[in-house]
Amino acid sequence: MATANQSRQQTRRPLRADAERTVRTILEAAERVLAVNPAATMEQVAEAAGVARTTVHRRFATREALLDELTGWAARQFAEAVDSARPDATPPLVALYQVTANVLRVKTSWSFAMNRTFEEAHPEAARIHADIRVRCVQLLRRARDAGVLRPDADLDWTRRVYYALIHEAAAEIDGGDADALATKVVDTLLRGFGSPAGATAVHT
Repeated sequence: MATANQSRQQTRRPLRADAERTVRTILEAAERVLAVNPAATMEQVAEAAGVARTTVHRRFATREALLDELTGWAARQFAEAVDSARPDATPPLVALYQVTANVLRVKTSWSFAMNRTFEEAHPEAARIHADIRVRCVQLLRRARDAGVLRPDADLDWTRRVYYALIHEAAAEIDGGDADALATKVVDTLLRGFGSPAGATAVHT
């Protein structure tokens, strides 16, 4: 019997363009169906994808294999969303806005897969998310060095708050404007809701 890692490697082999389109169609359908009903069957996924049940089973031998690839696919989309914002080279404030908007689009398009518990079951997804956490802190460090964040900002705490804001924005977006919500997230992260007078009162 093939292990989960072997199945993953088999799924990740280069596919012909038509086969790749079919796999993406199935994965997108699985995301839509499972986001509404996490207990949905392979047959329901096939119906939503507009393909025969045998086509889904030919690509994914089991439901778990389908979920496994869905998790990996979403993680790779997440990594590409971060990469495309060029967070290591773009001015940090611009990068922060662009990363946020890109990530919100992925989190809303792949909400079921992105919310799966995968740390042990899917090493690739866990590795991608761990790498992005490191890159996020690096971006926040660049922002601090550029004066965008306070010099005494705790970067790990800032990252955790930033992640929480993205999570809340993703729950709110529901087909809305990712760019507008990205602005809201970053503005809240950098400025919060306090007034200068309030900040002064805290420190007196």
